[in-house]
Amino acid sequence: MSNTTGAAREPIEYHDASAEVRAVYDDIMATRKTDWVNNYWKVLAHHPPTLRRMWANAKEVMGPGALDPLAKELIYIAVSVTNGCDYCIASHGAAARAKGMTAEQYSELVAIIGLANETNRHAAALDLTIDERFR
Repeated sequence: MSNTTGAAREPIEYHDASAEVRAVYDDIMATRKTDWVNNYWKVLAHHPPTLRRMWANAKEVMGPGALDPLAKELIYIAVSVTNGCDYCIASHGAAARAKGMTAEQYSELVAIIGLANETNRHAAALDLTIDERFR
């Protein structure tokens, strides 16, 4: 699929990558316990400093923490839907399914996303004063 802006870059495959990029790819595969690197990382590889930085950020934020792995993926899907990122919806949807997301959970998530977007816009348009109890 091509980017309609004409700004799309071709993914850099492992065999064509520099040693610096291969090191990041190797860490992605080791961390995710897979033999595959997705296109997001392969396109970021055109600028190795950005690839390294974004992988370090993702590894830290999406790694072990107070939220369980499925909750993190659900949040990522919700933000991706709101931002209209088809790639992230697909990739994090797949990750959420791999972490146990059911069809019922996805349906409920979509309902919450729709409700939150609608009520957020109402609250913003109405310039609501925040209740003291919420502070």
